[in-house]
Amino acid sequence: MSPHTLLLAAPRGFCAGVDRAVLIVEKALEAYGEPVYVRHEIVHNKHVVETLRRKGAVFVEDENEVPEGAIIVFSAHGSPPEAFQNSKRLGHTLVDATCPLVTKVHHAARRYARDDMDIVMVGHEGHQEVIGTMGQSDRIRLVETPEDVDALELDGERPVTYITQTTLSMDETASVVDRLNAKFPGLKLPKSDDICYATQNRQDAVKQLAERSELVLVVGSQTSSNSKRLVEVSKDRAVPAYLIDDASEIDESWLEGIGTIGLTSGASAPEVLVEEVIDWFKERGLATVDTVMVIDEDVEFSMPSNLARKLAETPSG
Repeated sequence: MSPHTLLLAAPRGFCAGVDRAVLIVEKALEAYGEPVYVRHEIVHNKHVVETLRRKGAVFVEDENEVPEGAIIVFSAHGSPPEAFQNSKRLGHTLVDATCPLVTKVHHAARRYARDDMDIVMVGHEGHQEVIGTMGQSDRIRLVETPEDVDALELDGERPVTYITQTTLSMDETASVVDRLNAKFPGLKLPKSDDICYATQNRQDAVKQLAERSELVLVVGSQTSSNSKRLVEVSKDRAVPAYLIDDASEIDESWLEGIGTIGLTSGASAPEVLVEEVIDWFKERGLATVDTVMVIDEDVEFSMPSNLARKLAETPSG
């Protein structure tokens, strides 16, 4: 028997940084024409990437693959300084779609390095955001777990501070930060929390879903760190949860004996995919769709200045 009630998390889906990044690629195609190269997936969602590819975006993992003088957009996750230097050397027209909240962490990392501090980054090795942030200074050391903190060997003469990957959860970082405080007395706390407002809001919404649902579905791609965290938040509350790219990945065996199901989406998942999941359930007899509102988001980020100027000069812009 299919669930009779679906609880829809709010907020969910695109955050301001993702919305801006996707729009930047679309507007760059409008202003400059095809092709527009994009360094790394603009956001970690395969549907978004494929949609932009059909419109003329060309995705590459290395800016050195891009022809001299071409248009290149750097992804929302942020990139290391040498990538910007390479693009400048190649004469690229570079449009920076780095999320402003990630840029804030980059600025903090460079400031701490200038202040002669050792910097510990809490994050997942190999994630594009971590690669970009680690590139800001050779003073940064990466940890993922409290055990990683125990293994850290730092100078001992310099003050120690920390930064975090923006898409981690507060719960996930708490034990690591506690261990940092214990290992490094006098640990300098960041001036502000690095964890993204949208990441936290979506996790808070899943906590509400978990209280009222027997199963939670998260729409998002396997490459999406923030989407994976939403699954973990539900499981941490003993409520089964699954990460799906779209409705085609729903396994009906998950739904046996389930009356109420929670539905949300990661910050890089377009709303159309959520609507398709709702339709999937309605076709199987779903009776009720209710929204669980946690907070109303109204954050907006402006376009990069060079793209804004180009659009102003473009008749269709």
